[in-house]
Amino acid sequence: MTDDPYKVLGVAKGASQAEIKKAYRKLAKSLHPDLHPGDKVKQAQFQAVTAANDIVGDAETRKRFDAGEIDASGQERPQRQYYREHAAADPQGRYDSSAGYGDFEDLSGVFSDLFGARAQARTGRSQGFAARGGDTRYHLQVSFMDAAVGGKRAVPLPDGTTIDLTIPAGVRDGQTLRLRGKGQPGVGGGPAGDALVEIAVAAHPVFTRDGNDVEVDLPIGFDEAVLGAKIDVPTLSGKVSMTIPKGASTGQRLRLKGRGVKPAKGTAGDQYVRLKIVTPPKPDAEMEAIAQRWRDHVTADPRAKLWKDL
Repeated sequence: MTDDPYKVLGVAKGASQAEIKKAYRKLAKSLHPDLHPGDKVKQAQFQAVTAANDIVGDAETRKRFDAGEIDASGQERPQRQYYREHAAADPQGRYDSSAGYGDFEDLSGVFSDLFGARAQARTGRSQGFAARGGDTRYHLQVSFMDAAVGGKRAVPLPDGTTIDLTIPAGVRDGQTLRLRGKGQPGVGGGPAGDALVEIAVAAHPVFTRDGNDVEVDLPIGFDEAVLGAKIDVPTLSGKVSMTIPKGASTGQRLRLKGRGVKPAKGTAGDQYVRLKIVTPPKPDAEMEAIAQRWRDHVTADPRAKLWKDL
């Protein structure tokens, strides 16, 4: 039987995920070993259908297969020797196993009473058949700072245990971290699958991020904008002193080179400070007098460029 997962499931390479799921459910129901006890051919077909669905039934894994990053067994391309040796084994005993119901949950409870048998089969060894365990997927929300500078988190598992996860500096929202060998156990001595942890980065009240650059809005006073000043600015690594030039305006952006996200690999980003002139909510008489003298003294129109650009 071909090891092309699309051909195994009887779908076109351009089929939608819904079409793939429908084809898998139909085949799995008709080929399930409990409906054909002792039928080695049906068992082999069921194993092939399940393995094919493990590859293309998941959108992310399907994308990696289509890109040639993994083979039809789910192994990374540089690590294909295990499966070449398996392919050369005795064809009569190659699929002699009732294990490997990788995506059995997709049957929506039709064979829910078989879960116990499936779990028992996964831990067994069967002569002539070995398969890699399935990948498991988790979602983890991390703080903005942990994503930017790195950190450690414990990922809780359904069985009550945890996986210790190192969050690399610079991890992005939506990025998936792979923990090799932390997924479902293999069958017949095959390698364990991986744990895939999708990261969701929480927003920060001060910093925003664009790639490896970060930006912060910095309130400054009227006097600091007019006369200039040297003030402290928050960064990912703590306070730094920055000079505000004379005549600064709201919206003006100043750069702190190398003060952005420093990824585990690659170049550090920059931090951009966007100025925002803030006046007291209730100006006193002296400030109003200063403003009046300013209005009487200054003749330049602050909106001249706006009208010119229209």
